[in-house]
Amino acid sequence: MNRIFPAMLGIALMTIPFAARATDTPQREPYGIALEGFAYPYPVHLLPVTNDGEQLSMAYMDVAPAQPNGRTVVLLHGRNFPSSYWADVIKMLNDAGYRVVVPDQIGFGKSSKPAGELHFDTLARNTIALLDHLKIDKTDIIAHSMGGMLGVRIARAYPDRVTHLVLTAPIGLEDYRLYVPPTPTEKMIETEDKLTADGYRKQLQTNYAIKLPPDAITPFIDARFNIKGSPDYPRWLRAFVSSGQMIYREPVAHELALVTEPVLFVMGADDHNAPGRPNAPEALRAKMGQNAALAKAFAAKMPNARAEVIPDTGHLVFLEAPATYKEMVLGFLGR
Repeated sequence: MNRIFPAMLGIALMTIPFAARATDTPQREPYGIALEGFAYPYPVHLLPVTNDGEQLSMAYMDVAPAQPNGRTVVLLHGRNFPSSYWADVIKMLNDAGYRVVVPDQIGFGKSSKPAGELHFDTLARNTIALLDHLKIDKTDIIAHSMGGMLGVRIARAYPDRVTHLVLTAPIGLEDYRLYVPPTPTEKMIETEDKLTADGYRKQLQTNYAIKLPPDAITPFIDARFNIKGSPDYPRWLRAFVSSGQMIYREPVAHELALVTEPVLFVMGADDHNAPGRPNAPEALRAKMGQNAALAKAFAAKMPNARAEVIPDTGHLVFLEAPATYKEMVLGFLGR
């Protein structure tokens, strides 16, 4: 019996490492605060900028067409997406002869995450600084979601630099302060920090009515949640929350009708995205996010605008209905 026990113990100890290896899941190295480790479809360049005395770097892609038509398009991303999601639109525009410049705004993607607050006026100045650096006098702008708010601010502040403005499922068509009470930044940080990857997937599918297979939105979830393992995650989180405060505190709905450049709204019929809706009084929530109707109403007031609504489409219209989007956008830019 004394001989049997040591032998059994030895066998048990030998099997422990193999059992552990069988149950372990490989840990992926976390992305850096500037999305180090997350691939973009084209080379990324950095432009030094100074915002409120802070030295920062603005990341951008500058993609030349094989047969240039002499025109440039700037793509402005949304809040919840890295600018890599424009890959198919970049190719669409390149094939039509357009040079395409795709910045990550400060606070997003591969650009610096500032210690200070984000403001649309600052992001607009940064974008114009990028155009100056690239020696681009005039450009068409295609903007998505939060980028639509920035596109409006650029068109209003620098009308001589913009030839056409495409607002793709923009937010900011209403003043969210009319519905949602102000929320302290620290409370927003606490709420965002508690959000899980599964919860975020559900949020995207529900709030954005995305008509894409689950695998197609996984990169957006990875781009956000694989940063959590980085030691710089708290800085990223504060910058992300600052962008939410920017959307709330700096509405553009009151100046949108004053844009004089040609404007095309491309809306998803099922896109009812309205930032902050869960924090609004229940009686007001149903009034928020009537985005297609709001776009049509704005277009009717504007001197040179029209609104197109794509049926059975949510917030990511250029990925959900690429053929229709291509026809609408290229036709509009060619006017």
